[in-house]
Amino acid sequence: MHNAASTPIADSADTASLSPQVLALLQSKDVIVGKLKHKVATLEHQLDWFRRQLFGKKSERFAPAPDPTQMYLGELAALPTPAAVEKHREIAAHTRRATSGNRSDAGEALPFFDESRIPMETIIATDPEVAGLSEDQYEVIGEKVTYRLAQRPGSYLVIKYLRPVIKRLDTQTISCASAPLGVIEGSRADVSFCAGMLVDKCAYHLPLYRIHQRLVDSGINVSRPWLTQLSQQIVALLEPIYDAQFNAIRSSRVMAMDETPIKAGRSEGKMKAGYFWPVYGEHDEVCFPFSPTRTHDNVVKLLGLSKVEGGVLLSDGYAAYAAYAKNTGLTHAQCWAHTRRGFFDALQAEPEAARDALEQIGALYVIEKEIREDKLAGESKRLHRLTYSKPKVEVFFEWIEDQFQRQGLLPSSPFTQALAYARARRVGLEVFLSDPDVPIDTNHLERALRAIPMGRKNWNFCWTELGAKHIGIVQSLIVTCRLHDIDPYTYLVDVLQRVSQHPASRVAELTPRQWKSHFADDPLRSDLHICK
Repeated sequence: MHNAASTPIADSADTASLSPQVLALLQSKDVIVGKLKHKVATLEHQLDWFRRQLFGKKSERFAPAPDPTQMYLGELAALPTPAAVEKHREIAAHTRRATSGNRSDAGEALPFFDESRIPMETIIATDPEVAGLSEDQYEVIGEKVTYRLAQRPGSYLVIKYLRPVIKRLDTQTISCASAPLGVIEGSRADVSFCAGMLVDKCAYHLPLYRIHQRLVDSGINVSRPWLTQLSQQIVALLEPIYDAQFNAIRSSRVMAMDETPIKAGRSEGKMKAGYFWPVYGEHDEVCFPFSPTRTHDNVVKLLGLSKVEGGVLLSDGYAAYAAYAKNTGLTHAQCWAHTRRGFFDALQAEPEAARDALEQIGALYVIEKEIREDKLAGESKRLHRLTYSKPKVEVFFEWIEDQFQRQGLLPSSPFTQALAYARARRVGLEVFLSDPDVPIDTNHLERALRAIPMGRKNWNFCWTELGAKHIGIVQSLIVTCRLHDIDPYTYLVDVLQRVSQHPASRVAELTPRQWKSHFADDPLRSDLHICK
């Protein structure tokens, strides 16, 4: 028997005999069912996203569909293999000495560490074969070296300065050498400890209370407030260098900017939400200024209103950056990685179409890889992008317009939202085609700011907004050191001693990028370096 309730309402032959009340009921039923289907699809998409955050891979790496003409590795085992032709070779009978069970007896030709930086203790191993013999009964004809990586309970040391009190016999005057000056006047902390504490906290993400525990376990009795006060005094010395680096970034023609959250400061018994606004300059320098809010005016406060000739601001789709670029006349470049992310999130909703978008965007990244491998720059890089990338970009946006002509795309669908995001930002997404200095995305900035979320998972928050500002200052210098292959510890030990005697007008020379060319060949060391 035909069920009228399961038949689409558009079938006029079945609905002609129905009363208006029944027709209205069926129409409302279809509307409710459609809304429920859309709600279920939306909730399934959200559930898949939350599952991926909790249990799945965080990477957005896209695996293309396998080629049906290609065999899987496991299928090779099922293929018939030709009969192997046996080959014989006669060898002379012989005996072979068994190898030693301890391969380290042969010694090690090359050490696995930097001997100029790692303290080493030497132990002379005794040979039981000559035990009890006098030195005139054997001769040492060589040596073999074996290394072992070892660790003491703590790596802290105390430098003991002996200052003899001298009495001159001719004048009967008494004198004594002055105590060595430290980077913090009157502090018992050597510059090596000051630098090491900042590196432990910001490069290796150890909160001060864990550093304090390590000190106590090593037999050093200092208070946690002393560590906090010491870190604040050290950051005050570094702040002028941070300011000089930020000024250099603001003068860059091409800048990339983003924002990342941090818990900083307390309000009514809970931590407040603040933000770091990392800014990346064209000379591989990055700064992490802090702001308690995410409002649009932060971009103006941080970057200022002065315009660099031909300046470009590269960012994600947050409207604050577009508004700033419009007010200052900068060219606003958009990030392809953020555009790609929308289609990646839509894979569950529209698998085939989203996969098509990811493959087209992936083709642009293949071209960028070729540019890096061929080491293209300047005009040759621009021509390569115009020749190979531009046609693919045009095809991609034509494909987007075709998708909008399709029927059945709901406005709230993740795929529709990804299409709208890309179409609205077409002008910004095409900037990299004509400007060789503009990257295709902000991934270089994303890599640089990893230090913030990694630290956030270890020390969780900053008790004060001032503490968050200090974290941003130190991270700016340490991350920039990493970008220029500089050891942060060596750099900090040098500049902490140099900053008080260096001319203020040349403070930019102490930023990591310029420090590498001016002072890296002969850096200032701690007295601990002399004690080796």
